[in-house]
Amino acid sequence: MPAWLQVIYRSVAMFILILAIARVLGKRNIARIPPYKFMSYFVITIIAALISVNVIREVAFGLIALGTWTVFLVALDYLSIKSKWVHDLLMGKETVLIKHGKIMEENLLQTRLTPEELLRELRSKNAFNLADVEFAVMETTGEINVFLKSHKKPVTAHDLGIKTAPQVEPQTVILDGTIINESLASLGLNREWLQVQLESMGVCLDNVFLAQVDSSGDLYIDLFDDSIELPQPKVKEMVYANMGKVQANLVTFSLETQDEKAKEM
Repeated sequence: MPAWLQVIYRSVAMFILILAIARVLGKRNIARIPPYKFMSYFVITIIAALISVNVIREVAFGLIALGTWTVFLVALDYLSIKSKWVHDLLMGKETVLIKHGKIMEENLLQTRLTPEELLRELRSKNAFNLADVEFAVMETTGEINVFLKSHKKPVTAHDLGIKTAPQVEPQTVILDGTIINESLASLGLNREWLQVQLESMGVCLDNVFLAQVDSSGDLYIDLFDDSIELPQPKVKEMVYANMGKVQANLVTFSLETQDEKAKEM
């Protein structure tokens, strides 16, 4: 067999094997994995590449090396889940960089982080003013998380004592001109409802690149032809208007009724 053909066969086989190993190792964000895992992934990739180009001529030896690294990583993951001591040994511990609004210079030196780099990381978390930061910690993955001072945090509905309805993620109901029936069914809708919505907007299904329905029933559409202007969803506005109308009617009733109990209610 020609050498170039062997390289093709080995490369295809290694590609399939690496995909299988990646599934075994689980889902990981490459930007947030600890250093030992990054180096292990790098070694596994190099071994597979060496097998592909016949540098490692004994395929069995290369497969043994790949299997050893894979099993070792899986075993370490399992041990880190079962033992906090192993977890801390492998992952390390979080490092506090800012505490009570004051920079911890010793910890900054320990993490080999310059003041300029710290400020850049704070800006990436929308903390442009150091005086607004109450607490900042570097995670074991190198990511820096920031906790703002109480008077600098955005006001939430909970802070205002407002009860809000639970939100569900928007469902994609059309993708590249194709209706996704599963998404419609999960929302309790059907194709007929969707067709009515499209007809009311004067939109053809073939011209829809993507369409989503949010928890309030608003339909958002993105067309292939961006020159067409679409009406904005008004489900929420109609609900708010109806609620305002009901409130006005109740106020009018409370002013007109002679029943004190009904007036108070």
